Amino acid sequence: MASETDGQEKIDATFRNGSLTAVGIITGFSLSFINNWVSNPNDWSRIDILPMTVMVVGIALQVKVFADLLSRDSLLVAKYDRARRLFLIGLLIVAAGIAIALVNDILGISSQKMLG
Repeated sequence: MASETDGQEKIDATFRNGSLTAVGIITGFSLSFINNWVSNPNDWSRIDILPMTVMVVGIALQVKVFADLLSRDSLLVAKYDRARRLFLIGLLIVAAGIAIALVNDILGISSQKMLG
């Protein structure tokens, strides 16, 4: 009996492994950034919740993509492309959260200082 994945286009495992490494490194940087920001000794204000929530959503997407790329069926082009798109969306969401936090800091409405 033929497998469901027979005849579907696949990517090379080496290519997927490189992508998995890149996703892991960028997700690690995102987690490190949010850890450093949360560890800041300044008091939190309500305005800080917005960028934090946005960043957490983006990081959650990155972690989901990391888990998806660890799956055996991630070698299928359709699944790999979906994971790649989700990762880029997660990365943009994290960047948006950082941008919101920076704007809050520049305007002086945030208790969590990013610029020093």
